[in-house]
Amino acid sequence: MSKILTRAEVPVETTWNLDDIFPSKEAWEQELNDIQRDIGTVTKYEGELSQGADTLLACLQAQEELSGRMSRAGAYAYLHQSGDSINPENQTNASKARDLASQVSSALSFIKSEIIALPDGTIDQYIADRPELKEFERSLRLLLQTKPHRLTAETEKVLASLGEVLDAPYRIYERSKLADMTFKQAVNGQGEEVPVSFALYENKYCESPDTKLRRNSFKAFSDTLHKYRNTFAEAYGTEVKRQVIESRLRGYESVTDMLLQPQQVTKEMYNNVLDILQEELAPHMRRYAALKKKVLQLDEMTFADLKAPLDPDYNPEISFQEAGELIKEALAILGPEYGEIVSDAFRNRWVDYADNAGKRTGAFCSSIPGVHSYILISWSDSMRGAFTLAHEVGHAGHLMLAGKYQRLTNARPSLYFIEAPSTMNELLLADHLLTRSNEPRMRRWVISQLLGTYFHNFVTHLLEGELQRRVYDLAMKNVPITAVTLCELKGDILSSFWGADVVIDEEAKLTWMRQPHYYMSLYPYTYAAGLSASTAVAKLIREEGQPAVDRWLEVLKAGGSMSPLELMKLAGVDMSQPDPIRSAAAYVGSLIDELESLY
Repeated sequence: MSKILTRAEVPVETTWNLDDIFPSKEAWEQELNDIQRDIGTVTKYEGELSQGADTLLACLQAQEELSGRMSRAGAYAYLHQSGDSINPENQTNASKARDLASQVSSALSFIKSEIIALPDGTIDQYIADRPELKEFERSLRLLLQTKPHRLTAETEKVLASLGEVLDAPYRIYERSKLADMTFKQAVNGQGEEVPVSFALYENKYCESPDTKLRRNSFKAFSDTLHKYRNTFAEAYGTEVKRQVIESRLRGYESVTDMLLQPQQVTKEMYNNVLDILQEELAPHMRRYAALKKKVLQLDEMTFADLKAPLDPDYNPEISFQEAGELIKEALAILGPEYGEIVSDAFRNRWVDYADNAGKRTGAFCSSIPGVHSYILISWSDSMRGAFTLAHEVGHAGHLMLAGKYQRLTNARPSLYFIEAPSTMNELLLADHLLTRSNEPRMRRWVISQLLGTYFHNFVTHLLEGELQRRVYDLAMKNVPITAVTLCELKGDILSSFWGADVVIDEEAKLTWMRQPHYYMSLYPYTYAAGLSASTAVAKLIREEGQPAVDRWLEVLKAGGSMSPLELMKLAGVDMSQPDPIRSAAAYVGSLIDELESLY
């Protein structure tokens, strides 16, 4: 590759087809105008929710309809910008959508305020009077739980109207990263210069068998990060300060308590994930790092070497099309209904896998009510990419089933559960690969791919979660969050986890700058929570077969109609206890045991 392509230069078949949301930009703009006009279909109930069950039901139904339309309009703009954030038109349209979303949110804020203001027992009576309200009962009960922390109706309205302003730190981070950052080229082991970008480094070079390329690209990558460290720290520090101020205004004991409440998770469950995995997984991962150093005959194990392939001569490439067929085969165990979703994703251009300048880094799935899911990934012809793709297909299958069987109000589950269906697909893919061959070299390669799943969720995201925990503790004590502080925290966290045998240099300490998850509430630790649950369920599927699969499909269809603990218990796992987390850490240890024996 001689250069990084622009969006216009990538083949159209490698991009998603957003015409399924709106056939044209003009149709989208017309819908923005129509949504603004139709805000009155909901606000006509303002001041009336105490009048009876019929009024509340009609209001909630109108709100749900308008919210679904706003989701579709917002997604259309967001996905265009995610594919090419450099394009000025995409930037403008995304801003228009955010403006309207803030306007809608402000106008509709009266609903929560008026429901919370109803006398105790009123909601029970309303549900008895109009059984149709039963479908809204769960969301109503969760809303009533926030009553002690609700501000005045006028204050809530003002906060909602400031939505785009209050979300600015994340946009500043993304705009800097995707539109402004440029990286110098790196030299590979053959003495050739290669281009560097966020996507190229994180999806390709960090896993390269070429040690010089791994280390040189990491240095070039980190040199640019270093130049932006103070800007990124200011953006993140502002985001944290916003959350801390809001938690105090609402009367929470801490910002962590505020962020955990919508997840329906206790502090004990939150701390269990972070504490147990850091203590019990770290020794296994240190062995894994030591094995790589020995097998690859490295002079030292640096942070840039942690994702190096163990068997550089057996690291077969896989095309996007081949990965799609492999994923369809692996997920056939989940039945025809799920399989049709998977097939449609690859058949109908739901996936944007181009690699172009200005494209959002990483991977995500956006599930749009009334349309379907869209997946973003930058393809690099690697099996690690196939696992990531299976992961995002897991989100698509989950949320499309939930959308089919639940109304919009109950479709989306707690963040604590959201990563279980996605990581489950990675485990099913690994199981499928292992059944295809008993040849030792193939088996150790598949185990290495599976360990990539645990590395990403149990190490990368887990240690992001630990950084969040420490940052929030400092912020609650009014300690400023600066670039120096963040680098020191990240360095200490990495050193504590990896021990003395992995070199944590100044570049490694900049890792906090690479992930957007810090702007997404308490999201990072939930990857480890979800993978702990899916590890347990995957074991049940291996042992029980179809009964365990059937339970899992019921869980997916349940969406957000149950709490995360109820969903996991339905699947056969009790995440209120530390046992599934400990078992998952031990399972990773057993994989490394086998890998050591195979070498």
